[in-house]
Amino acid sequence: MTIPGLLLSVLMLFALLLSRYLLVAGGSYWILYARPNHGAPSSAIKRDIWLSVGATAVFALAAALILLAANHGFTRIYPDLQRHGLWYPLASYGAVLLLQDSYFYFLHRLFHQRRLYRWCHRGHHLSRRPTPWTSFAFDLPEAFAQALFLAVIVFVIPLHLVTLLAIGITMTVWAVVNHLGLECLPASFPHHWFGRWFIGPAHHSLHHLNPQRNFGLYFTFWDQLLGSEDPAFRLLVPPGRGS
Repeated sequence: MTIPGLLLSVLMLFALLLSRYLLVAGGSYWILYARPNHGAPSSAIKRDIWLSVGATAVFALAAALILLAANHGFTRIYPDLQRHGLWYPLASYGAVLLLQDSYFYFLHRLFHQRRLYRWCHRGHHLSRRPTPWTSFAFDLPEAFAQALFLAVIVFVIPLHLVTLLAIGITMTVWAVVNHLGLECLPASFPHHWFGRWFIGPAHHSLHHLNPQRNFGLYFTFWDQLLGSEDPAFRLLVPPGRGS
C-alpha cells in the first residue's frame, strides 16, 4: 500500500468510526438527555465531541495500520471460520475482553498519577457528570495508549474478522452505556444477580465523582481485588438483588 493509499484508508476508517460514535452516542443522548432543563451544557458537549474527534483520528490510524499489516500477512487475523473451530471465535472474544479490561484498569490507574493526569487523562474528567458524548473524549496520549492494545493483540492472538468486529462494537456500546449518568437510569441498573461483576452507568459515574475509585472497563473484579472500588457502589444495589 502506498502512502496515498494509507491516507485514504485512514480517512475512510475515520469517517466510519466517527459516524458510529455520532450515531451511538448521539442517539443515546437524544433519547435520554434531550429534554428541557435536562441536557448537559452545550460547551461541555462541544468539548467532549472535539476530544472524541481527535481520539477517533488516532483509532482510525491504528485500524489502518492493522489492516495494512494484515494484508501483508503479519498479523494473526484469519478469515476462515473453520480454521480454529466454531467455538474459538467466541472464546477468543471473551479472552480479549478480559485482557483489555486488565490492560485498561492498570493503564487507567497509571494515568491518574499526578505527573501523568494533566497530560493524559484530564480532558476526560472535565465532565464530572458524564453524558454519552463523554464516552470517547480522550486526550491524545490516552487515545494512543488505548489504540495500542488492539494494535498489539492482533499479533499475539489469532482473531477471526467477525470477532475483531464484535470487539470494536462492544467497546463502543459499552463505553456509551458506562457514560449514561446516574440521573438517567435507575441506580440499580443493571444490578441483578450477576450485575455487580460488570461495570455499568452507576459504577463509572462514581468514578467521575470520585476519580480515585472504580477504574475498570468491563468488569469489577480488579477494583474488588485491589480495593479500589467505591463503597458507595454497593449501597446503590438494592438489598437481595446484587448478591
